[in-house]
Amino acid sequence: MDRMDRVEVRQLEYFIAVAEELHFSRAAERLGIAPPPLSRAIAQLERRLGVKLFERTSRHVDLTPAGKVFLIEARKALQAIDRAVQRTLHAAGGTLRIAVAPGMGSGLLRDIHRRYQAHHGYDTMQLIFTNDQATAVRTGQADVALLCATEDLRDLESSDIAQEYPVALLPAHHPLAARSDVSLARLRSDPAYLPECPVAGLDELIDRVALGRLVVVVGHSVTDRLGAAVVGVPVTGLPPTDLLLAWPAESRDRRIAEILDLARTVTSSVSRPTTVGAAFTPAAG
Repeated sequence: MDRMDRVEVRQLEYFIAVAEELHFSRAAERLGIAPPPLSRAIAQLERRLGVKLFERTSRHVDLTPAGKVFLIEARKALQAIDRAVQRTLHAAGGTLRIAVAPGMGSGLLRDIHRRYQAHHGYDTMQLIFTNDQATAVRTGQADVALLCATEDLRDLESSDIAQEYPVALLPAHHPLAARSDVSLARLRSDPAYLPECPVAGLDELIDRVALGRLVVVVGHSVTDRLGAAVVGVPVTGLPPTDLLLAWPAESRDRRIAEILDLARTVTSSVSRPTTVGAAFTPAAG
């Protein structure tokens, strides 16, 4: 039997507390136990591993080289356990959690959400809004993520489902707002232009554009949410961005396959938008 097979979760928690505090009394207080049992637990862990994890003196506690390595692995082990618990509980509860950036693929998600709940019932899908969708999946906060192909997909499986075409969000009174398209060079000459979206919330983004304080390029799906004060103008010279659904590589969640099928059904007839304003009309073919 491998030595790690005999290490308990409690011992990992005790070790991490001591490694982070580098003080047995403070670690014991943090854990809510007395120092002697903590000291015995660490000594037992060292015996089980067959290595010394700490250098102890009357004044100092320091990690050994082996202890530093074990700290990294112990944290990973506890995180993996936490993810397993979260995913099991959510799978048992039937709620599928999708991580998505505010405004990304809003029309696509609306249709997927409607069709999924029509089959499974109300409140069986939860949208988690975050600008770090991949991390939400890795940490177990979400079961699947909608994200761009440019994101870090380490440890994740993914599948292309749609494309986002670049549009410039402009206040309705902007000189370029009535154009059928606009170049990135023209946008860059505008004092309000920013190359990256500076806010996380879609409502704040739209408000800033409407007030004339921001010109920014986003995916065309955001135009579903625009009011009369803001228009979206297609940007020439920029390629579309591939949208993916991504999930943990080790996942066996059957609901992910269902979401993929729904997404492909919803996007099968959608193509590049061609008209200006909040209501784009897909091009034929």
